[in-house]
Amino acid sequence: MGRPPTKPIVLKDGWYIEVRNKGSRSGVKLRRDNEEEMNQAIKDFQRSKDVIVLGETKNGKWMNDKK
Repeated sequence: MGRPPTKPIVLKDGWYIEVRNKGSRSGVKLRRDNEEEMNQAIKDFQRSKDVIVLGETKNGKWMNDKK
């Protein structure tokens, strides 16, 4: 056992969505480079999963906070 990480998490620039199984509490964050790719991913996953749009990040900060 080592010590726990202390470095803060820095998100890459891009658009983020969270994909969950229906009825689940936790999910997976997915990043896409632009809004068109994000919208396509939403269409793909929406049939069988719950999709939550988190928004866009630049320089580690949320630009449009939809969370």
